[in-house]
Amino acid sequence: QVKLVESGGGLVQPGGSLRLSCVASGSIFYINRMGWYRQAPGKERELVADITAGGTTTYADSAKGRFTISRDNAKNTVYLQMNSLKPEDTAVYLCNAKVPNIYNYWGQGTQVTVSS
Repeated sequence: QVKLVESGGGLVQPGGSLRLSCVASGSIFYINRMGWYRQAPGKERELVADITAGGTTTYADSAKGRFTISRDNAKNTVYLQMNSLKPEDTAVYLCNAKVPNIYNYWGQGTQVTVSS
């Protein structure tokens, strides 16, 4: 089993920044991709960004230029730096770790609220 522990969510004003962290523990040796998804009330869960063990990144169009995903393999940690936050970024952000075609792990989620 893999445990994902998230931190960094909170309430910020439009234009502000947050840095989300996700630490993976347990049977982490075969994990390839780690990333962040978000889900707002009434909307489908969507990929925000992910990163492979080799450092290849993928971003949602809404995140490009504002968000940066990074990974510290030595610490088994993935980060999401979120800048220039907008009210439409408000959602529960969930950490994800994948062993493709075998396992798919999720964190409990951390709330990000962007409001004046």
